[in-house]
Amino acid sequence: MSSAPRPLVMLAAGGTGGHLFPAEALAGELAARGIDVDLVTDSRAARYAGHFPARRLHVLPAETMRGRSPVALARTALTLGLGFAKGFRLMRAMRPAIVVGFGGYPTLPPILAAHYAGFPTLIHEANAVMGRANTLLASRVTAIASGYPAICAGKPALAAKAHHTGNPVRPAVIAAAEVPFVPLAPDGPIHLLVTGGSQGARVMSEVVPAGVEALDPALRARLRLVQQARPEDLEAVRAAYSRLGVSAEVAPFFPDLPARIAGAHLVISRSGAMTVAELGVIGRPSVLVPLPGALDQDQLANATALANGGGAVVMPQSHFTPESFAAAIARLAGEPRRLEAMASAARAMGRADAAERLATLVIAVGKIHV
Repeated sequence: MSSAPRPLVMLAAGGTGGHLFPAEALAGELAARGIDVDLVTDSRAARYAGHFPARRLHVLPAETMRGRSPVALARTALTLGLGFAKGFRLMRAMRPAIVVGFGGYPTLPPILAAHYAGFPTLIHEANAVMGRANTLLASRVTAIASGYPAICAGKPALAAKAHHTGNPVRPAVIAAAEVPFVPLAPDGPIHLLVTGGSQGARVMSEVVPAGVEALDPALRARLRLVQQARPEDLEAVRAAYSRLGVSAEVAPFFPDLPARIAGAHLVISRSGAMTVAELGVIGRPSVLVPLPGALDQDQLANATALANGGGAVVMPQSHFTPESFAAAIARLAGEPRRLEAMASAARAMGRADAAERLATLVIAVGKIHV
């Protein structure tokens, strides 16, 4: 007698690590519960999905809104329409129990296709404000999961199907969360991590070395720096720290970034949803510099939420100067107990069980029997 086929969940994610990382965490949790997972993405993200724990990879045409000209709008509409048509055929052929989207325009074709093909759908919003793609989908999907509470406040129809699960994080983050925060010792080394998000940040390379130079020499000598820098900035950043005699490890990418976060007394960073989620789960204090100019101001909302909980200091990029950076470092280095309190506050906001919570919701909405 042949056994019953395993249920199938299709995950739609693309674009950046901020979309792929939570999808990857959910995929691992679903697989551990005996559920098959396929990934639906666009050609750009497919290049980075080689290690994604999916049974199969499906690539659908997708396009991000890149301009308001008639030509740009027509190109986007045509590409998304083609993705929808292919997605509709894919859904009819695969017959998933549920399709789960993680935001970004690459999720529009598969989620809409699943909706119109009659399959349950769920979107996960990682940021403290809902992004444009998820906003377009929210009224059509079966359920909404969120990284932050109350993102559907003031919208009763959406709030009725919203569930605060938190943001699923990678297994490496869960492992790093086991490392306790080591209090800053008087006159001891200060471990500082500087990261600019998945694509790096030029402003970190411009401001932080100059800010370090502005520090009192005795304080500067205590620094142990780990800094992410874009490849084109590496030489200048390394030269600056070498000239100052500062202990610094500078690289364009750290594959063990969660462990680096765990080893830090303070993190200087952008405030993408997954960065903020990882700071919360691991429990480390931070100075957050939100990406300016974003239409949704999602990074500002994420940073503000962590700061309101006591886990971070928000420094708008317009105020992120060498002088203000140096003043913030000097102030926090002189308040070891505040750093400990910030670490505890950040950890209190983190949800290490978010992948399990989201998997349980997916199973319930998809009516999956495991």
